[in-house]
Amino acid sequence: MKIYSHWLFPRVLDLIMRRKELVPFRRRIGEAATGRVLDLGVGSGLNLALYRNAERIIGIDPSLELLQLARARAREAFAVAPIELVHGSAEALPLDDHSIDTAVSTFTLCSVDDPEKALTEIRRVLKPAGRLLFAEHGRLPELRGARWQDRLTPAWSRIAGGCHLNRKPDDLMKAAGFHVDALETTYLKGPRILGYVYSGSARAG
Repeated sequence: MKIYSHWLFPRVLDLIMRRKELVPFRRRIGEAATGRVLDLGVGSGLNLALYRNAERIIGIDPSLELLQLARARAREAFAVAPIELVHGSAEALPLDDHSIDTAVSTFTLCSVDDPEKALTEIRRVLKPAGRLLFAEHGRLPELRGARWQDRLTPAWSRIAGGCHLNRKPDDLMKAAGFHVDALETTYLKGPRILGYVYSGSARAG
């Protein structure tokens, strides 16, 4: 199991996250992110080269294996802005209060252990005028599909790095005190239970 979780799964995840249809979400967020940027769940570093308006980039991830993959991309993207990669948890961000201009979460909230606590931490580190930019897959709007997500999530989570199919990111953000000021939803190609994406921005309420 350790071979799967520590070696194989990070590489499979990197391959999945490189899908072409995810690039527009990443590019739009990368262009909108400004100032001191926190990339929450930086993973293998696919966002790093896209932060054209960042002054500094801090990428945090709990996976040492994914951070190792991210370091190669960080070297390639270093001309964009200084990059710091940190091994850490979204639920306990090693950052000062009100020290971040833009927080970014791309396909991350599905897999954090405690999304409410993670979002509370993001609010803590964001400056008063800071923004959370996000693209997350999550709960289907159709009741039948959402029920299937509920049934499948326990097994899926065990084989997919803790990923939950049935979380509704905009509701989680509102519960943590964010005001969601822009939200779009769309289906990706492939199985519907995996491909309903919420994207937009939120501010601390």
